[in-house]
Formats: sequence, C-alpha cells, structure tokens
Amino acid sequence: MEFSTLFFKNNQILPAGENKYYITDKTPFYAIEDIRFFTNTIPQLILISEKEFQEKFEEYLSNLSNQFLKEESEESFEPEDILQTSDTPVVQLINSIFLKATRVNASDIHFEPFSDKVIVRYRMDGVLHQINEIPLSIYPEVVSRIKVLSKLNVAEKRIPQDGRIRIKIGQKEIDMRVSTLPTVFGERVVIRLLDKSTKILTLEELGLYPEDKEIFENIINKPYGLVLVTGPTGSGKSTTLYASLLKLKTPRKNIITVEDPVEYQIDGISQVQVNPKIGLTFSAGLRSILRQDPDIIMVGEIRDLETAEMAVHASMTGHLVLSTLHTNDAPSSITRLADMGIEAFLIASSLEGVIAQRLVRRVCEFCKEEIIPDIKEKEFLNRYIEIKDDFKLYKGKGCEHCLYTGYKGRIAIYEIMKIDEDFRSIISKSTDSKVIRDYALKKGMKTLIQDGLKKAIDGITTIEEVIQAAKH
Repeated sequence: MEFSTLFFKNNQILPAGENKYYITDKTPFYAIEDIRFFTNTIPQLILISEKEFQEKFEEYLSNLSNQFLKEESEESFEPEDILQTSDTPVVQLINSIFLKATRVNASDIHFEPFSDKVIVRYRMDGVLHQINEIPLSIYPEVVSRIKVLSKLNVAEKRIPQDGRIRIKIGQKEIDMRVSTLPTVFGERVVIRLLDKSTKILTLEELGLYPEDKEIFENIINKPYGLVLVTGPTGSGKSTTLYASLLKLKTPRKNIITVEDPVEYQIDGISQVQVNPKIGLTFSAGLRSILRQDPDIIMVGEIRDLETAEMAVHASMTGHLVLSTLHTNDAPSSITRLADMGIEAFLIASSLEGVIAQRLVRRVCEFCKEEIIPDIKEKEFLNRYIEIKDDFKLYKGKGCEHCLYTGYKGRIAIYEIMKIDEDFRSIISKSTDSKVIRDYALKKGMKTLIQDGLKKAIDGITTIEEVIQAAKH
C-alpha cells in the first residue's frame, strides 16, 4: 500500500529511507501501527523537531513533483478530476511550486505556455529565473487547479481573469494575486506573492543615509501638505509609504488609508480596500475618508484628475496626504500633476516633498569580494560623485546562498526633493521638469544615480545594478 502525502502531513511521519521514518513528538501511535501493519515490518523511527519535519516534508513534496514531471515527459498523462481530490499529482506539483517560491522569497510566479512546453519562472530580487518545465499535456489541469483556488471561472478561457489565493505554509500566511491571460498556446498565469507574516520595514531599515533620512522625516512630519513617492511598478513605493505610516502613527493621530490592495495590516490604522466593481475607487474612498475626521491620509495611487484634485484639496485643508505617482524621477512628478490638469499654483501651495526611488540588488554578503575598478568605471563615477583615489568596488562571486547570482536581497536608492518657499515660486512660474530639476540640483538634491553609486562604493550594490535601475 502507498501512503498519501496527506497521511504523512497530518500524522507528522515521513519516509527517511529503506524502512526508516521521521517522526515528531506529535506523531500519533496509530500512524506508526498503520505503517507496521501495511508494510509488514517494524519501522525504524528517527525523532526530529516539528521545524525539521516541515523542511523535510517540503523537500519530500519537491522530490515527488520532480519525479512526476520526469514520468510525464516519458509517457502520456491521464488527467484525474482534481476538483474532487486534494491529493493528486497535479496538486502536489502546484504545492511544490508554491513551497519553493516561498523558500527562495520569490515575489512572482510565471506559468508561460509555448508550442512544446510550459516554462515556470520565479521573480527573485526583481529578476526572472527559470526553475521548472511542465509538459503541455498536464498544463490545463494546472491552470484549472489555480483557478479553483483563486475562485475564477474554470470554463472561461477566452478572456483575462483576476483572482486571489490565500494559503498558509507553516507559520507563514501568503496572499497571492492571480492573473490569467489567454495566449495562442494556452492561458498564461502570473501569481504575485505577498507574505503576510513579513515584518513591515521601518524608516531606519529602508537604506536611507542619515542625512537623507533627516530630510525625509522633516517632509513627512509636516502637519499638512502633499507628499509623493514616485517610481515604476515594483520599485518599493508601498514599502516606503508603510514605513512612513509606522513613523507617524500615534494614539493622537487618526490615520486612514485607501489602497489597492491592502498589502499589510497595521494596528491602529484604518485601511480601506478599493473595489471598483461596487464603485469604491480611490477618489470615492478619499471623498468618504474626508468625512471621517482624519489627520493623515494615505492614497495608494493617484491615477486620475479627480483623485489628484481631491488629494490636493485635502492637503490644503489641514490634512497630511501621502500618495504615489508613476514618474521616472522626482521633478517629473510636478509635470505629471500639471499634465493631469492641476493648476501650477495649487501644486506649489500643496506639495511638501517628492521621493523618487528604485530597487537595486544587494551584493551577496556570503560571497562578496573586492574588485579593482577599471578606467571606464572611474570615469563614470567621477561624472556623478566625488571619489577618493583608494576607493573600492565589490561584487558577489556566486554561491549557494544567492543561487549563484552574486546578489541576495534588494535595497532602494532614493532621490529626495524637498519643497521650500523659493521652490514654490519656481513651480508657480513653470512646471517644466528640466527647470524644476535644475533648481532642485542647485539646492543640493542628490539624484537617484548619485545615491546608487554611493551605495556601490560602500559595497552594498554594484555599478551595473545602479545603471540598470536608472534606465527605468
């Protein structure tokens, strides 16, 4: 008789080799007896902790899925009705992919169908890595399983769909946002992972240099006004906003947010989830929030003129408003607001500061090594920052800790533009981004690339990462 993975998981018992089994303090006696009875042998038992069991169980699932994929590439697969069972090979495969993604801290999982196979890729530290291939013969079952988990229409394959999955792995709660897209070879699926158990970063942990942190705190500690965090999708804007809210949170302040989605819950802060299907948009949510006597408002994103107008109005009537925009740098945010239809004098009156940011990969601390900069690198650095003759650069050689990429984790690079009275006068006269940038640089603003190169010299990241981030 073959025992199911559910039997092993529920009873905390697992094969460890020929007639050997791992058990924990919580393994029931009858489970050992079942194995003894059906195998007609006396099993050798190895006692391990619950944490070790969880790790070995995840490894067991991964090995199962790999074996399953190997067999499927050699012979055709007769699909089972996975909607009626929780222990089919396809379910094991998907669970394994989810487990691996959480263990390597992937932010996204991509299922990409092509003419002869389906590629599975993880986005780790902002870069996609291929980790698996799935035979086309079983891919429809994989998509169906994901759709069932995310409460999507399994029969509908002609139009894109969006859904959510919430799973628990050990002590971790993972919220997954699922997106399907029909392609000529099948439905493409992308899953964004949000680890609910991950600690929200504080302002001190964002990677700001002390002088930049001081400017940042001065901006967000204003009693009222508009503060914008800008950058492309996936540049860490939400993380910066959450860190700001943690810094501002006190029992004397009424803080309300309107987000899409609410990525992390913060005690003591009222958070509203956008739901366009019922008319709860950013602008509608903001309108309602203003009737709740708030001191500080966080709007997930300013996407249209109505939301922009309301955010500006709220910031000029005694509220501190934090929000995000999609712009390439800090000065461009003013041009963007003007393009939306906000009058220049209103921008000048309401805006207190803009923080532009990008994410760069950290050099892996386990395999970091010093490198000798060449002439081109020295010339490039000299163009943006002052360097000493004996400065050093670093890179990761590649090891098992960083999956041989040389990078592990990410950190933000920043461009902080503080608005003072003279700056308001400039904005009132012109919202041209070049004029604004020239004035900001004259006032001492450090650019994204300057902040990044300083972090490269400090051994935190590499010049290549900074250049790549600055392009976006």
